[in-house]
Amino acid sequence: MKQWSSLFGALGAVGILFGLVSVALLVMGAPIGTFAWIFGNFVGGGFFLVLWILSGFDRLRDRLASGEARRASRYGTSALVGTLASLAIVGLLGFLSTRYEKRFDWSEAKVHSLSDQSRKVLAQLDQDVEVVAFYPALEAPRIREVLDRYAYESPRFEVEFADPNARPDLVEKLGVGTGKLAEGVVRIAIGAESVEVDEPTEEKITNALVRLTRTGAKKVYFTTGHGERLVLDEGAEEPEGFARAGEALKNENYVFETLLLAAKGEVPDDADVVVIPGPTRPFLPEEHRALERYVERGGALLVLVDPRAKTDLYDDLGRWGVALGEDVVVDRMQGLFGRAATPFAGEYGSHPITEGLREVTMFHVVRSVKPTGDAGSFVDLVKTGPESWSETSLDVFFGEGRAELDAGDAKGPVTVAVAGSPPGAGGDGKPAAATADDAPKAEGEAAGPEGAEAKPEPVAETKTEQKQARLVVFGDSDFATNQLIDAYRNRDLFVNSVNWLLGDVEAIAVRPQQSRASRLQLSNEQLSTIRYLSLFVLPEAIAIAGVWAWWSRRRAPGR
Repeated sequence: MKQWSSLFGALGAVGILFGLVSVALLVMGAPIGTFAWIFGNFVGGGFFLVLWILSGFDRLRDRLASGEARRASRYGTSALVGTLASLAIVGLLGFLSTRYEKRFDWSEAKVHSLSDQSRKVLAQLDQDVEVVAFYPALEAPRIREVLDRYAYESPRFEVEFADPNARPDLVEKLGVGTGKLAEGVVRIAIGAESVEVDEPTEEKITNALVRLTRTGAKKVYFTTGHGERLVLDEGAEEPEGFARAGEALKNENYVFETLLLAAKGEVPDDADVVVIPGPTRPFLPEEHRALERYVERGGALLVLVDPRAKTDLYDDLGRWGVALGEDVVVDRMQGLFGRAATPFAGEYGSHPITEGLREVTMFHVVRSVKPTGDAGSFVDLVKTGPESWSETSLDVFFGEGRAELDAGDAKGPVTVAVAGSPPGAGGDGKPAAATADDAPKAEGEAAGPEGAEAKPEPVAETKTEQKQARLVVFGDSDFATNQLIDAYRNRDLFVNSVNWLLGDVEAIAVRPQQSRASRLQLSNEQLSTIRYLSLFVLPEAIAIAGVWAWWSRRRAPGR
């Protein structure tokens, strides 16, 4: 019996120690499993300690009376105090973590953090956002993970979870449709306005906040009738259509329509931006004049022109300070899967549109764009890689599929988009000229009857400023089609361009990516089982195995 004494003592210590740790975690509110585990550890540990005392009572008495016992007692006491102090520190840190929250996201793509756009929207909140998530208890954790990011970022974002089966009164009070409750729904409200979001992702929640906070919807017109990309009606949903581009603007709370200039005769007065998405046929002379008048009165234009497009906007763009190259940008080093005509562009100019962009955008069969010598204030917006060049032998490129860097080709980086203000009317940002009524009178002109002294006419104290025209030109329209707009940062580049043209500089941001990190969805019971095994069963099994190895080595021959 005496040879088993040390084993009984060590097993008893392991049982009592894990029982105490379990009780400490239970006091701090941690879900540790069943009370049977705690009770079993104490009973088992106490049983082995009793066996240890009974089996080695005589030896224990002799050792306590020796000098070795006194040394062991001293060192043991020091170790015990150190262990208790460590447990106290860990417990205190655990307690503080329940009172003060600090989040860290060390993932490479920051998939557990809010995007730049979401943080900007939250920072601009001037009213509290009341969020009620109607989900059963088992479904709440996966939704809470997303909503907690918003609540952590802004104190104005208040989240409440409600089980629709347990809170029918709240469902009736808020007027939530019962048909949506089966799959779950998140109700987001600011004041009297509310939006209901199903399948809540960061993109949908942020779009809902934008709709609630951005008042006075602005209007974007897409020209049609010249072979442009379709944003509405039949064909808009095709890969080469612009339906997703329109949806992206709708998510920003912008209204968009199509514009047939030949029917209207003028760009409508409510047009905040006019988009010309990839025209392939000429405009009528009246349409050219309508666009010219729109720019002169300070309009905003987004022009997307593909290589070899049979349009006649080149002269108009030249007058506004932009020249389109008769070429195709080729990049054999940074093309999609080696496709030289589908280059990546990752070099951005210093401009609000591209200020937050860090990742590449992708184009397909794109031409060069550059400001002319008499340009107003244009900035090179996007450039392709240093190994790219502008291929000017278009017949060989499109006919035979060959491209070589020749003397007439421009070496990269190649600019494929510019942004700025056209020179001249509406483009210099200067105050408009004073009217005739504001001009000083000529000598003798203001004299009254019978040579009375002239009385100076009142001069207007303020002079109206002419609205500054804005222009963004891309040498490609494919990047914003349904097929490519969700690739890399194409969506941000397109929407940011419209934001800037509208003057909504504060809305320019890097938006949530649609693809997220893969996650393993576990039920509460499965999660509790994993936590129970990892915190208690596995560590205690390792401790018992260690005690058995120690005891076996002590009993080995020669020891």
